[in-house]
Amino acid sequence: MSSVVIVGAQWGDEGKGKIVDIYTEFAEMVVRYAGGPNAGHTLVIGDEKIIVRLLPSGILRENTRCVLGQGMVVDVDVLLGEIDELERRGHRGVADRLLLSDRAHLIMPYHIVVDTLRESTAAEGKAIGTTKKGIGPAYEDKVKRLGVHAGMLKDTERLEAKVKMALDGWRATIESLGGEVPSLADVMAPLLAARERIVSMLGNASVAVDEAIKNKTRVLFEGAQGTLLDVDHGTYPFVTSSNPVSGGAAIGSGIGPNRINTVIGITKAYATRVGAGPFPTELDDADGKHLREVGAEFGSVTGRPRRTGWLDVPALRYAARVNGVDGWALTKLDVLTGLPRIRVCVAYDTPDGRTEDFPIDMLDEPGRVTPVYEELEGWTEDLTGAQVLSDLPAAARAYVRFMEERAGVPLYLVSVGPRRRETIVLHNPFFGRADAP
Repeated sequence: MSSVVIVGAQWGDEGKGKIVDIYTEFAEMVVRYAGGPNAGHTLVIGDEKIIVRLLPSGILRENTRCVLGQGMVVDVDVLLGEIDELERRGHRGVADRLLLSDRAHLIMPYHIVVDTLRESTAAEGKAIGTTKKGIGPAYEDKVKRLGVHAGMLKDTERLEAKVKMALDGWRATIESLGGEVPSLADVMAPLLAARERIVSMLGNASVAVDEAIKNKTRVLFEGAQGTLLDVDHGTYPFVTSSNPVSGGAAIGSGIGPNRINTVIGITKAYATRVGAGPFPTELDDADGKHLREVGAEFGSVTGRPRRTGWLDVPALRYAARVNGVDGWALTKLDVLTGLPRIRVCVAYDTPDGRTEDFPIDMLDEPGRVTPVYEELEGWTEDLTGAQVLSDLPAAARAYVRFMEERAGVPLYLVSVGPRRRETIVLHNPFFGRADAP
């Protein structure tokens, strides 16, 4: 196997940063294929906690080349800030190992202005709950053919003409929302200041990734957000503006779908969501508080408290189908420790009867569907020292096997703590076994 896609199976925040970091010990190239700085991936290395928003999680592996694909939208200031922060912490040569697609679109100051104004002026119940990082408006410009490619930084005259056209296009929207339109000079100044550093990272990501796969290089594709936030397959309209699903890896990096060998879906042992939108298994009680506090469920980008709830098996089966999931990476099993009873959603009661499918098109009407739960026994033992499944207490093993059997996809990995070593690796997608070199 030479190419592996890692995708979130829920509403994002599943722990992709840690899982990508673990598997990048064996990968030689890591490709981020969608989203922007609204995705915060948390890496815990020893006692050091590092949050990356744009950089692929493999950036901490010194022998790994990292690619920002054309499916991404990139805030130049955020990207350079992350590079500088990592180098300040002693990680050398970060920029030298980066390739930024010259076809990736840039997030501009006016995108952030529009995003912020829309969220702050939305009528009650109408706000999407975005991170206000300009992601949506940047993708809008991409579709409207007003987007600014990173490669345009090579030609400042062309860049300035494109920016002026985009500013004119957004003027009426910004003014109608009570905002102030940035001047052309204010938009161009930081771009020109960053131009030399960004241009040195530019390249053809499609060619680089395809050649790597042809040469049997081990490539890991890293998604952002999660399946249920996908603009086509998520709980629309409360979704992101890109395609986090595994199919987005081919589109967002410029390769054919037949280049992908394995898809790993990441799910927490429970469920969380940030922002507005349906969440059928959401908890507003002591159990929900336990999950939030023990799991440190606060947005790594926004700091907002995450909504918490029980694991949703129909949603996992849905994610397995739309992504073609070959194996699960189960994270944060340790967070369930201390709960006397654990519930799992196994089906839904709907106006059409009980179903084991995820009723995604019925979720926009509160009270229309009702989760059906099964209860499992909890445990109190500490899990963080477990290295194989047999190290887990019986109740934890039973929970893991229940999830695996009901979701219909085998487990590849179980995370029992935030650190690299607090992980049970059952299957290595690059080598087909856990004890690979």
